[in-house]
Amino acid sequence: MTPFFNISERIEKASDKALKLCKEPFDYIDEITEYNQLKTQKAFIECGVSESHFNTSTGYGYGDRGRETLDKVWAKVFGAEDALVRHNFTCGTHTLATALYGVLRPGDKMLCVTGTPYDTIHGVIGISGEGMGSLKDFGITYDEVPLKNERPDYDAIESAVDDSVTMVYIQRSRGYELRPSLSVAEIEKISSIAKKKNPSVIVMVDNCYGEFVEKREPTEVGADLIAGSMIKNAGGGIASTGGYIAGRADLVEKCAYRLTTPGLGREVGATLGHNRELFMGLFFAAHTVGEALKSAVFISALFESFGYDVTPKYDEIRHDIVQSLGLENPDSLVAFCQGIQSGSPVDSFVLPEPWDMPGYDSKVVMAAGAFTLGSSIELSADAPIREPYYAWIQGGLNFHSAKICALLAAQQMEDKGLLK
Repeated sequence: MTPFFNISERIEKASDKALKLCKEPFDYIDEITEYNQLKTQKAFIECGVSESHFNTSTGYGYGDRGRETLDKVWAKVFGAEDALVRHNFTCGTHTLATALYGVLRPGDKMLCVTGTPYDTIHGVIGISGEGMGSLKDFGITYDEVPLKNERPDYDAIESAVDDSVTMVYIQRSRGYELRPSLSVAEIEKISSIAKKKNPSVIVMVDNCYGEFVEKREPTEVGADLIAGSMIKNAGGGIASTGGYIAGRADLVEKCAYRLTTPGLGREVGATLGHNRELFMGLFFAAHTVGEALKSAVFISALFESFGYDVTPKYDEIRHDIVQSLGLENPDSLVAFCQGIQSGSPVDSFVLPEPWDMPGYDSKVVMAAGAFTLGSSIELSADAPIREPYYAWIQGGLNFHSAKICALLAAQQMEDKGLLK
């Protein structure tokens, strides 16, 4: 296969078989990628992006034309009234928290309709932690509607939404669960049901891992607010930090007041030279997401051929970039992640081991040899060390580098006598 890496004949043959299976899914991904790339390119042109927008600002950052234009481009791409794109969002959870604190007030009620949300948001809501300044501490109540057979329970959602509900919260991606990620069509249906029951309800979507996977975004089908991280899909592997909020203009404005201070909002905030990479990240995002999707499809096809449970299957339509892989025991889980790390362009010599990662209730093993620390659009594999011992894989800046990492993961398992 290659003069650069030692891959066994068995794994080479499995790789060839997997690639043949991937042809049709790859063609579909290319269609989505081209659509989203052209949509993005059109937005750049319509907003008149120029070299002057890449200039830096310091201090208060008043009158930063690049920052203002970036927000406009982002809103156009996502079919939203407005957007807030900033390098000083520290992570996806921070961005989501800013949106939640920005629009919810004491006495409001937040209803999550996709079961219990991702682990790191628990402290924000008040599901865990005491006295940290959670929404619960500020008198904002929380409830949730469980999934039914791993899908949204539309009847239960309709029953749960009433005049007491201020926000319907949707997590698009699966998190550390095996449920399928939500399609934009499902988000549209939830939004329709919720607003029929309560026309004033705010529909907010955690859009992490879902950007540019489909032709439409949640803000184009009824969501009032979406938020995500720039070191996942939306930053295209170029943005080194940051996050975005997009949606209704009045809600985005409230989020800006939460990010900075009431009365100043989006008018302040020095960009410190980050504008160029944020523009470039958005421009490359559609293509990079396409490469990540191809990587996930290949990993699914390859490891299914070895007899492992995979979700989604290689030929399923995808709604985020995450691939789940059932490795059945802790040793295989750790070996897989170590194999992924061994092919990474950064820190390939590091041996991932399970550790107590902040925000999680069990040890986590993580392979993440990335140019940007913690980037989930670059190939990474992580898993909590708990039953049923699934790895969650996401990213891949380009398919060919992700492909060899997948083969090295299989090789690591084979070398340790763990590959089925």
